[in-house]
Formats: sequence, structure tokens, C-alpha cells
Amino acid sequence: MMLIHSTAIIDPKAQLDSTVEVGPYAIIGPDVSIGAGTKVGPHVVISGHTTIGKENNFHAFSSIGGPPQDKKYAGEDSSLEIGDRNLVREFCTFNCGTAQNMGVTRVGSDNWFLAYVHIAHDCVVGSHTVFSNNAALAGHVHVGDWVIMSGFSAVHQFCRIGEHAFVGMNTSLTQDVPPYVLVSGNPAEAHGANLEGLKRRGFSRDQIHAIRHAYKALYKSGLTLDEAKAALEQQIAELPADAADSVQRMRSFLDLSQRGIVR
Repeated sequence: MMLIHSTAIIDPKAQLDSTVEVGPYAIIGPDVSIGAGTKVGPHVVISGHTTIGKENNFHAFSSIGGPPQDKKYAGEDSSLEIGDRNLVREFCTFNCGTAQNMGVTRVGSDNWFLAYVHIAHDCVVGSHTVFSNNAALAGHVHVGDWVIMSGFSAVHQFCRIGEHAFVGMNTSLTQDVPPYVLVSGNPAEAHGANLEGLKRRGFSRDQIHAIRHAYKALYKSGLTLDEAKAALEQQIAELPADAADSVQRMRSFLDLSQRGIVR
């Protein structure tokens, strides 16, 4: 028997696992699917074509799966996909995608979204990220695994943030952030590699040394971007496999960047 409060409104077409908990005055639409062990708190609204995995926890007043905030949106079918074990605190807003892009917004697993976080249409958020209070993504933003978004940070549409990057409080991002890089400020500036985060996640001494060396080539050497790319390629060729892989992730990211990197 599902643990559903008597005041909750759930469309008969919605698909909820029998272990889903739904709090007072929550509203769940017809095209919603929710996996085992997920908790939907009071006054939460889940709408749109939204698929939610297992053991997520949505706190009060969050709006999940609403239509994209895009003037071009004309009611086309689009969706939101959320993985497992995500914590979504009060007043968060996650929007569905648009037909102009992928048609889907995707959120991975094991993320923490603190109060008032906004994930706009067509965003892709990886896993193990932390979004502090009031962090906001405009449309089409890609965020890699293990990224930390500090409070009141904001990201321009179509930007990319590489894995293990750290975005400081009140930061305004209008360009891409390579993996492992710590940025802050308005406009954003790079302030070193995210060394503390890498240590906490078990990166080896060789990997961290290689990442620091790559950061210096990209930001401290006075090289042009093309020259820095060549320096990273040379470094990759000389490193042991695990350290080379870490630098290769940074090098590959540079080729994906369309808005240019914070530099």
C-alpha cells in the first residue's frame, strides 16, 4: 500500500512504486513515473513527462517537471529524467526540455540540490554534484560529475562545467570551466585546481601532480590556447596511465568547448 496523504492529488495515470511516500497537498500529474523508496514532500508539484528513479527525496514546495521557461516553447512533448538517491530541498525548480534541443532535461544520481536551486530546460547534470542554495543553471548547460556549485552561482546558457570543478559563491559564469578547475568571481576567473576536492575523492599523488602541471600549462605559462593544448598532449604521452587519463579528460574538454573557457 502506497504511503499517500489523504490531501495529495495524484492523477490515476501516474505510475508510482508501492513504496513511494507522498506528503500533504502534493500534486502529481498523469505522465509521471516514480521509483521505489522515493519521498515526495508536502506541497511538491511533479508534472510533465517526468521519470524519477529510486530513493529520491523531494522537500516542500519544489516544482519538478514544469514546462521550460523558453519563449519558443509551444507545448511540444518534452521530458525530465532524474536518477536515484537525489536530495532536492525546498523550492527547487527543474524544467523539462525543449524541441529546439534534446527535448529532455537529465539529472543523474546521488546529487544534493539545496533550497531554491534552478535547473533549466535541456540541462544535463551528472552525478555526485552539490548545488548550494540559489545556484541556477540557464538552458542547455552541461555539468559534469562531482561538480560543486556554491551559493548564488549562476551559469549562462550553453556553458559546460567539467567534472570535479568548483564554482565559488556569487560566481557568474558565461564561459566553460575545464575539469578540476576552481573558479570564482563576477566575471569568473580561475583560481587554481580543486586540490582539496581531488584529495577527498581519492585521487593519487601522481594524478594530482599531473593535474596541477596541466593547470599551470593552461593558465600560468603564458601559452596560447593552441600551445597549451599541445603542452597537455605532450604531458599525456609522458605520464603513467592513470595520471594520463586525468589530463586527457581536461584536454578532451577543451575541444568540446563552444563558448571558450574561463581563462
